[in-house]
Amino acid sequence: MPPTSPASPTSASSPAPSALFSASLPSRDAVVAALRAAGCVFAEDEAALLLTAARTAAELTALVDRRVCGLPLEIVLGWAEFRGLRIAVAPGVFVPRRRTEFLVSEALAHAPRAQVVVDLCCGSGAVGAALAAALDRPEVHAADVDPVAVRCARGNLADVGGRVYAGDLFDALPDALRGRVDILAANVPYVPTGEVALLPAEARDHEPLVALDGGADGLDVLRRVAAAAPDWLAPGGCLLSETSERQAPAAVDAFTRAGLRTRLAVCEELYAHVVIGVRG
Repeated sequence: MPPTSPASPTSASSPAPSALFSASLPSRDAVVAALRAAGCVFAEDEAALLLTAARTAAELTALVDRRVCGLPLEIVLGWAEFRGLRIAVAPGVFVPRRRTEFLVSEALAHAPRAQVVVDLCCGSGAVGAALAAALDRPEVHAADVDPVAVRCARGNLADVGGRVYAGDLFDALPDALRGRVDILAANVPYVPTGEVALLPAEARDHEPLVALDGGADGLDVLRRVAAAAPDWLAPGGCLLSETSERQAPAAVDAFTRAGLRTRLAVCEELYAHVVIGVRG
């Protein structure tokens, strides 16, 4: 799936999808034209996905209408592609980003035989599902403070026997996991509070604030996770969190202060920065 591209509500000068479509199934060109008029950068790719998803002209018109009105493509379709998996997403759930695939790759490189995996701040459960797919039948746990995300993650992790808990970070997890976690993936919110309003409308208007806002400097949740993580990690277990290039030095410092052997991994292609801390 292409990255979510900007789309704003149809303006008075932009034709509504219904004006472009005939009673028969609209052509690819008509769909592309409607998406492009709304500002969708990847209009051709998105049109192909919407045409595949729709069974009737009315259904296609409804899908395009929703996209033109600014709803994220993944929410319109009901799924997001993540490391080759189709992850179900629902309105009000954080949409997994392609750059987060790098966090999964780094986790697997460090712990290719991990047996216990925790996906903290799990959102849709995409990270937990991807790790489960790549590992040999691991024990998978996930948690999120948002009940909408918890419901979504339960569906996405059901096939791998994943257990999903509602609650604030480690408070949601069973005590039996203490000292046993081989991979602790924490895709925490890291947008500074003052910059949330600057996010693209698709994130700002359609994703939960709790999944975006990381506090004054964006690192409030990351610091809390880093401080508590050593009690939950197995010897040699790793904590991984995504951050921004600007925040990376402070994030590395937070991991180091928690007593973890820390390094920063960077993927220029995805513009991804992942802090990795290992319990000694």
